[in-house]
Parts: sequence; C-alpha cells; structure tokens
Amino acid sequence: MSRVYPFDDAATARAAIGDDGTLTEWNEGARRLLGHPAAAVLGRPAAELLADAGPPAPPRGPRWAGTVGLRHQDGRTLPVWLLAHRRPRRDEHPGGWLVVTPLTDAQPAAADDPLVEVGLMQSPCAVAVYDDRLRLCRMNTAMAGVVGLPGERLRGLRLTEISGSPQSEELERGMLRVLASGEPLDVQTFLRTGGQDRAHAWLARMAPVRDGTGRVRGVCLAAHDVTDNHRARQRLHLVNEASVRVGSTLDVTRTAQELADVCVPALADFVTIDLLDPQEYGGEPPARVTAPVRLRRAAHQSVFDGVPEAVTEPGAAEEYPASSPQADSLTAGRTITTSVAAGDMDQWLHWHPDRGERVRRFGIHSSMSVPIQARGLTLGVAVLTRHRRPDSFTADDMLLAEEITARAAVCIDNARRYSRERETALALQRSLLPRSLPRTAALEVSSRYLPAARAGVGGDWFDVIPLSGMRVAMVVGDVVGHGVQASATMGRLRTAVRTLADIDLAPDELLTHLDDLVVRLSEESGPGVGPGEAGSPGEVGATCLYAVYDPVSRRCTLARAGHPPPVVLPPGGTPHVLDVPAGPPLGLGGLPFESAEVELPEGTVLALYTDGLVWCRDRDPEAGRELLHGALGAHADSLDATCDRVLHTLLPSGGAPDDVALLLARTRSLPASQVATWDIPADPALVAPIRKQVVEQLDAWSLSEAAFTAELVVSELVTNAIRYGARPIRLRLIHEGATLICEVSDTSHTAPHLRRAKTFDEGGRGLLLVAQLTQRWGSRHHGEGKTIWAELPLFEEDQ
Repeated sequence: MSRVYPFDDAATARAAIGDDGTLTEWNEGARRLLGHPAAAVLGRPAAELLADAGPPAPPRGPRWAGTVGLRHQDGRTLPVWLLAHRRPRRDEHPGGWLVVTPLTDAQPAAADDPLVEVGLMQSPCAVAVYDDRLRLCRMNTAMAGVVGLPGERLRGLRLTEISGSPQSEELERGMLRVLASGEPLDVQTFLRTGGQDRAHAWLARMAPVRDGTGRVRGVCLAAHDVTDNHRARQRLHLVNEASVRVGSTLDVTRTAQELADVCVPALADFVTIDLLDPQEYGGEPPARVTAPVRLRRAAHQSVFDGVPEAVTEPGAAEEYPASSPQADSLTAGRTITTSVAAGDMDQWLHWHPDRGERVRRFGIHSSMSVPIQARGLTLGVAVLTRHRRPDSFTADDMLLAEEITARAAVCIDNARRYSRERETALALQRSLLPRSLPRTAALEVSSRYLPAARAGVGGDWFDVIPLSGMRVAMVVGDVVGHGVQASATMGRLRTAVRTLADIDLAPDELLTHLDDLVVRLSEESGPGVGPGEAGSPGEVGATCLYAVYDPVSRRCTLARAGHPPPVVLPPGGTPHVLDVPAGPPLGLGGLPFESAEVELPEGTVLALYTDGLVWCRDRDPEAGRELLHGALGAHADSLDATCDRVLHTLLPSGGAPDDVALLLARTRSLPASQVATWDIPADPALVAPIRKQVVEQLDAWSLSEAAFTAELVVSELVTNAIRYGARPIRLRLIHEGATLICEVSDTSHTAPHLRRAKTFDEGGRGLLLVAQLTQRWGSRHHGEGKTIWAELPLFEEDQ
C-alpha cells in the first residue's frame, strides 16, 4: 500500500442505507464480513440482513451504536457491533445512514510494538494511537470519553469513520502529513464530538510514533479542549484590540475597514460595513431611518481571500428594502439576529437572488445586523455572518458586537465631524491606560474603559500592580474634566501611583503622597487660558481608590480619596458596599486619609469603578448602585461577561454621559501547604538549624534544585535580622508557580542599604550577594516593623 494513500477500505465493513431503508452502498469489507456480494444486496431492504424478525425502530439523533444479529450468506447469524452516522443531504449523496464496523482481524498490536509503548496512555489528556494505515490501534479513557464510545469497539476504524464530521477529514489529512513527513503537527478545529452536546474548540497535537530503528510506525493524536480559554481570551483580546485598532485615523473608510478586520475571524466569518450617505439627508446623518434604505459599502472582510461572499464592492451603493436585515436593523434601531434555517431571510433572499446563491454556496446559516450609532445619530449598519463556524450568534456575541460597533461608531462620527483634537485625545488615552492587565496568583481580573459619548476621553483610569509577597494592588481613579488636559493629568497620577506602590507604601500613606502631588500640579498649572482648564490652586482635582490584597492572609487593605466605595460580592452571597472611610478628594491638601482592612473569602468579587458608571442624568447615584448590585449578582459567570453585563445594564444606549472605568477582581488564596513560617531565635549559632529546616521544606515542595540558592539567601537575610534587627524575628517561605519568595520580618524600622564592600572589609557583601542570586529583592514597612523579601526564579529543572 502506498504511503501517500495508506487506507485499506476492506479493513472496514461499510454500507449505506437510504431514507427509504434500501442499501445504496456495499463495500468489499461488508462482503468479507457477511459473504453477500454487492450485486445481491444493493437496492434491497437492509432489514433483510437482520436475523431478528421485523424491522427495527428507526434510530434517533445523528448517531447510533449497538450490537445486532446479521444473516451471513451461509445462513448463520453473526452478532455484529455497528456504528451508524446520519448523513446530511449533499450533492454527492442523497442522505440516509452510513453504517460501519471494524473487521474482526483488526487486532491490537503485539506487546513489543512501539504503538503499545506510548507513555501517555494513562494521561488525563485525550490520546489515541493510529497505525501506519491510520487505523485506530488504541485510545485511552479520556479519548473514549471525548468520542463517547468504548475504545475496544472502535479499534481498526479510521478517524473519519469514528467521527463522521467534516472536520475529521481535515484532521485525517493532518495525520497523513505527519505519517509522510515524520514531523509533528498542530491543528486547531471547532467541532462537536460524540461525548459532547455542543461544538468545542480543540487543539489536536499529532506526533509520529517511531520504532527502535527510527521508522515511522503510526501517529499519536492528543486532543486538548481549549474552548474556555479560546472564548475568554478571544473576547478579552477582541475588546482590547478594538480599542487600539479602530479609529486610528480620521478617514471614514479606513475606520470602517478596521472594524471589519477586528471582527473577522474572532466574531464572524464575513462582515460588511455599510454607511448612510449624509448628502442624501442634507449633510447630516438622520436620527431615525425609514425603509427602503440606500447604503454605500464602506468595507468588508472575510475568512477567505478576496472576500468571495460579497455581492457589493466597496464604494458601491445599493438600496435595501424593508425585508432586508440591514433595513430592519436600522429602522428598529437595535441589533437583529437572523437564521437561514428558521426562514428569517427567505423574503430577502428571494428578492435578491444573487445573495441567495452566495448563501447556499458558502453555507451561510446565521447573521447579526448591528446599527452603527453615535451621539443619537445613525451612521450605518454592520452585518456579521457565519458559515465556517457552525454555532449561531449568542447573546454574549451580540453584546460584544454592540460594544465594538459602538466604539467604532464614535470613531466614524469623529472622522466625519471632528479633526485633530479628537484623534490626539484617543491616541493619548490609549497610550496612558494599560494595554493588558497582569496575570497574578492572587486575583483574576477584568476591566473596561468607556469614554464619554459626547465629551470625549477624560481622566478615568484603572490599574493592577503586582507587589512583593504575592500581594496585588488595585487602583481606580478619576481626574476632573475631559480632553487632552485631563488625560495628561491622569497619566502623571497613574505613573505616580505605580512608583509609590513599588516602594510598598500603605494605602493611606500612598494617598497622602498622591494628594501632595495633585496640590503641586495645581500650583504649577498657573492662570487658566480657557474655560474649564486648570488655572489656580485647587482646580486640578481627582478622586482615587487604592486597595492591596494579600492571598496568603486573604486580607484586603483599602483607602479612598473622595472616590465611590467598592462593591463586594462574597461567594454565594449578595453584593454590598464595603465600608471604607471616604477621605477628602485629592488636591485639597493637609487632610488625613484612613484605611480599612477586611478579610475576603476566596472567590469574592471586588468591583472598583468611577462615578460615571452609576451616575446618569435620568437617575441618582443610589439607583445606579442598586442596578450595579443587581448586575453583579445576576448569575455566576466569567468576569469578562460580568463586565459586559454591568455596562449593558447601567449605561444608556446612546453612550455614557461621563467616562467609565470598571475593574472587577475575583480573589484567590494561597493554600497553607505553599507557605512555611518559622520564628527565629536571636542567636547566630542557630542559623544552621534554620537552613536545614528550609532545605527540608524545599524537598517537600520538590524544589531540591533551588535549595542551594535559597539556603544562601535565607542565611544572609536571617543573619542580618539577628545582627541589626529587633525581636521577634520571623522567616516565611512562599512557593507559587515559578517563584519562591523568602521573607524575614523583625520589629526594627531601620531598612538595610545595598553597598559595595571594599577589598579588606569583613562584611557588607550580604545584600549584594542576595541581589545577585535573586530576581528581585526589597523591603517594606508595616506597623510592627519591616520585612526584607527576595524572589527566586524557579526553572523547569527546579520542578
């Protein structure tokens, strides 16, 4: 058998049954199994091959598996396990059922065969091994769960015969490439397996299986379900990417193309952006639209090169009747989803035969029409369609598309109305706000920032700052005003907060220093040069909320300066406002700030936001907070989806009247097994036993390779604390992921300083040694004294 096409059709008994119950296909494997030649059975009822009397009940669903008794040509009855797939109607075949079974001579490989020696068969990862004819040799329990059938029943079948889905053909072609080239291959696909009720995102890793001589004897297929990560990362990156990419210029066509590019392929397979022609409405887009609607194609994008799905080219205008999704969405002023299977587009496709032909050719099954609206005006419509992805649009997809389209609509309107100032403000805002939030072991975070619909970008900001000892700081602030001046002030304050956080100041102390900075900014601003600009002391103002969470103690310390208090949602509880002393707004000067400390159970959601989220012209802030509580406590889901739901619930459809910054954080805790603490006697002679205990603890954590470095660092820090610190002295080790943290605390407030010892000095090299051996080190002060900490990186060999 050729290596290019290794399939042996006779190794599988295969037959096809039409919808009328007659046999339409009969291969050589079926003749070998039952002895009947094809000429004797084709066109006859399949029920005649059953040994049991009477035809069986028709199976339900797209697949059926079971053991039945079949008549052999010599008259005997054979119990045969059958796997049947429902075949959709296509041009090449009329539908019906495909029935397969592996022949009994497809036996497992010998014990010394390399196919049996694959080490991942006991892995929780779904693994299957195929021989050099791409017949299943063996699969582990995890893969059997994915397929939904026992592995011993499937031995000897090809992947396409096991799955029966079009995506399995792509996977089998990849396996054929691995078999021919001997090189591993990764294939990503989106399909529904027999063990699942809906389509999932999969990463299929294929690797050649070689014998002792290096000859390729088969293919190992490992399937990883990456649906959750795929969807969460896709939505988060899509929102962030839209914020960065859409509206990069003041050109309407380019902005529309950027919107289409962002949506494909993350949200849709084919996207069209059609805009109203303002000249037809007296130079301004209308507030309301009536059908028929004349639209001009501004941009489109597709997963295929050349955008073959498009009927209209960019720049061309077309009139859309009342039955079209474009006109219906624009006249209703809301997003409309349609389904081909439900017949929602029958009238439209009948009116436009060319589009009907494209829908049938590419298999388009659903679409979503999103009005492009900004500042109460209708600019056009974005139509998102799917044909490669089998799933229809969901409510989350609709919310995501509306948010992206709303941002793009503002940019499109700005490109038509405004000029350089708007573009400058957008560029400044994008550069000052964090592009992405850090991933930490202490918090799972998600954020949103929306500029004001009419006033433009302003001074709202948020940040997540990793601190020493696995702690994480969260900050949300709001600078008074809008425009470039407010954005510039926000950037200076955000930089100041990160700098102050880096020296581990307590929240109340940090706000005190930040207040001094705002006072100086007010004094430096000088006389105002225009209305609404900072001109005299006190006119540069801001509010801020700063919180520090410790995953080891699960305690959170917060302080605020005239900022709205955070909302806390405990696991299984109801949202409530956290009682934090209000404090004066930044810029007044000379007034104290107070902090509050609370213990947060693991899984608690903390919501930090600016007042633009809860304040609205049509409601008071208290009503806005009630809406916020309801949106947070609606149901448990991802933080990204919760952010979308909060914005959708609280903000008006025309956009927020003020800037909105929203930061959601779900707390995590560090298990006690990852933390070790010792009380250190103030005796240098007892440092050696402490080092021994540290080594034993690292052995328990399987970090023996890092023991030498950790022992040196612990020895230096403990010795310094005994010599120069004050009792009591405590050593703490924290192990998380690829980091080992050593902390030594004492009650002295004197911080050590790094210096370079001279040649004949007897000391002074300890902290220099610590700095050379560790990734980071530093000190932080607290009410009981100080803590000297050092972070040691752990590499793969340390695990």
